[in-house]
Amino acid sequence: MAARASHAQYRVEPLGDQHDRAAFSCGVEALDRYFHEQVSQDISRRTAAVFVVTRDGATVAGFYTLSSLSILGAELPAQLAKKLPSRSPIGVTLLGRMGVERGLKGQGLGELLLMDALKRAWRASREVASWAVVVDAKEGVREFYLKYDFVALVTQPSRLFLPMKSIEKVFAGK
Repeated sequence: MAARASHAQYRVEPLGDQHDRAAFSCGVEALDRYFHEQVSQDISRRTAAVFVVTRDGATVAGFYTLSSLSILGAELPAQLAKKLPSRSPIGVTLLGRMGVERGLKGQGLGELLLMDALKRAWRASREVASWAVVVDAKEGVREFYLKYDFVALVTQPSRLFLPMKSIEKVFAGK
């Protein structure tokens, strides 16, 4: 296992022209292809906001995307669903894609990206309502999200959510 990176040496910022997208590879073909070929279109169409973690303002050590989504109360576990509208859409924030440079895996950058995404989503939810952060956990990464208390939707076990109230407990006062 590689030595854990000091998070202080990294910063997370919106993806821009100065970032070297071509050199990035997380080792997952679909994520790499998205980051190299489609990410600019999603930004210009405003279908996703994209953030990168970098040390030097050019080299991309990892990235994630945020966008809006809606779910139905009926998709939630019963104890939560009874407190929310069952037929009306509930606004949530989708953490759509996330990847860490393959040579930097095991250094805590996934956690850094996740915490930054949760904090951004929580801050934004104070101006544009969002009940939770949702992720579509691909095979092999589900456990990563579960250890941060994400819970599966009833209708889609690979789609996980973390309520904004839980996120607020982590970041309120910071």
